Amino acid sequence: MDTQAETTPLISLDHEGLVIKRGRRSGVYTIVAVHSTKLGPALGGCRMWRYASSADGARDALRLARAMTFKAAAAQVPLGGGKGVICVEPGGPPAGERRRQILLDFADTVNVLDGSYITAEDVGTSSADMIVIREGTEHVAGLPESHGGSGDPSPVTALGVQAAMQACCERVFGSPDLAGRSVAIVGAGRVGSRLAELLSRAGASLFLADIDESKRAFADALGARWCDPNVALQAEVDVLAPCALGGVINESNVDRLRCAVVCGSANNQLAHEGLAEDLHGREILYAPDFVANAGGLINIAVEREGYDRERALERVRGIEATMAELLDEAEVEGITPLGAAYRLARRRLEEGASAGLAI
Repeated sequence: MDTQAETTPLISLDHEGLVIKRGRRSGVYTIVAVHSTKLGPALGGCRMWRYASSADGARDALRLARAMTFKAAAAQVPLGGGKGVICVEPGGPPAGERRRQILLDFADTVNVLDGSYITAEDVGTSSADMIVIREGTEHVAGLPESHGGSGDPSPVTALGVQAAMQACCERVFGSPDLAGRSVAIVGAGRVGSRLAELLSRAGASLFLADIDESKRAFADALGARWCDPNVALQAEVDVLAPCALGGVINESNVDRLRCAVVCGSANNQLAHEGLAEDLHGREILYAPDFVANAGGLINIAVEREGYDRERALERVRGIEATMAELLDEAEVEGITPLGAAYRLARRRLEEGASAGLAI
């Protein structure tokens, strides 16, 4: 996965719960934040990351949990917003018995919430890790198909980003066709690489960037132009697709972007939400990330019903219609797409809480 540093803005504490535990096996801090269970149990992946402090890990969990609430509401799934974080030591990712101890300690933290939080894979964890966590708690989703789950969510998330991108291109260029469109993908991790494959098959012209130089061979195989992440951010392209960690668009680079659309898979792509106004002022269409990257969440929601992959893919393709709807609302109301996305999500939160939300 990509290791680009994130900026951590101030967090409003409107959450339902925050659990911080130091693992009895590993001594590592494990954290779960629950923002809302208004529509159902909070779902959010388990992020394993090297934070400067446990306080930084808690802030990240709180911020990401809030985003998950709006993601679930906008996607109309009966789930709330939460996030899990494991604060690992500097250096390479833990392995072997050490990793197992850490994952089981995280399972203990999940159990404190007694089912109000469901975990899944995220940055730094995998479906194989979910099998280990499942040994300590039943509140796990996204297990491999061989264990009754839906498997790696990356391809489904990438499909949803492509669907969102098509809606944005329809709005800006008059056609959803991605053939011939130039796209800069920043971050060639699990989702970014899957998105690159989809866009290559669709006929897009690709720039691919990652801090991991070993990904260059993948770019060459796709016929993509390999470049530094900072160069890719400022490339003159139709679409910029941030697919690494968040905060990639900030005060120092927002005026240097040369794209027409920003639409990627990363969570919290803007260092702060006021930057949506800056992009709008420059006539750059920003696709709200919690709408564009909801494919994995939708996939898990279908898994909880009894997994049917074709049904999941059909619902994920519906992200294109959802994005088009909020772009219509933004245009009519004279607000940013991000503002329209929050309106849509809050409306669905209110409607779902009163009537029961079903997908």
